[in-house]
Amino acid sequence: MTTSWQIYRGTGQPHDGIARLPDPPGWRRFTGRPDLAVPDYPDESSIRRLGDENVQREPTPDEIRVVNAALYLRRPLLVTGKPGTGKSTLAYSVARELKLGPVLKWPITSRTTLQQGLYHYDAVGRLHDENVRNLRATAGARSAMAETDIGRYVRLGPLGTALLPYGRPRVLLIDEIDKSDVDLPNDLLNVFEEGEFTIDELARLPEDQANVKVMTADEDLRRVPVHRGRVQCHLFPFIVMTSNDERDFPPAFLRRCLTVRLQPPTAEQLSAMIAAHLGEERIADARSVVDQFLRRRTEGDLAADQLLNVIFLTARRGEESDLEWREVVNALLHSLRAADGI
Repeated sequence: MTTSWQIYRGTGQPHDGIARLPDPPGWRRFTGRPDLAVPDYPDESSIRRLGDENVQREPTPDEIRVVNAALYLRRPLLVTGKPGTGKSTLAYSVARELKLGPVLKWPITSRTTLQQGLYHYDAVGRLHDENVRNLRATAGARSAMAETDIGRYVRLGPLGTALLPYGRPRVLLIDEIDKSDVDLPNDLLNVFEEGEFTIDELARLPEDQANVKVMTADEDLRRVPVHRGRVQCHLFPFIVMTSNDERDFPPAFLRRCLTVRLQPPTAEQLSAMIAAHLGEERIADARSVVDQFLRRRTEGDLAADQLLNVIFLTARRGEESDLEWREVVNALLHSLRAADGI
């Protein structure tokens, strides 16, 4: 496999290869300014998914190629596959290896709207604080409270934060987009094409309030400047959208994405996952359980975290008989297809 053009290698070892990423094609260039630094606080979600040292699941050569194509073309990546195949984990793997900061996560439900992903304006909170300020001013304590800072009431959502003008692309995970309302994929098209959006409440402010600092979706609640209510990316974020194949998407949406389908993890990938989460010493003891997991997976859908649950409990097995323990294993390795009534 050639690696001459590949930025992401799937090794799990952090490196500065993102600096080698060439300029995007002309139709994917954006002019957001100024560049912001990517947050560097510890990403606890990444540690939970990938383990402290190793990647949870080694990506296949095809997956690595498609990830790199998405990076080069600045296009969203639609990742499909059965539950438990590591779709969400791929976003964390890319973020860790390329040192792109904490992953911004946007979980999707049937009630999710584009607005929720972009920003939230707390009009009620601002009105309450304005009323308090006016009451204090009426009571002669005008200096007790400063002029209302509207930026305190605007918080960018995960998508809105990802579109800020960072010096390195942020990683955004749009999880289970197939659960969305039928309109959401089409609603995303303009944002994906333009790489920007407008905060209407800030765009209407007078000229002397052209620059406002708003909160982001990052855990450290940092505030960033927004000019005239316009958020425009400098580098298009690396967007991973996951789907469990529960619906089809419109052609216009698919045309703007790169797609890759993840296959269930192999025995080698499962061993790497066990080592990452439970330690290398557990691999030898887990072989029989892994074999049993692989046999059962041919009869019904099983997720890799079910296997981890069994191996974790096996190390803490007490004096249960083999028959009793088989009942425990059967309960943990139940078919997801059967659970869903399929």
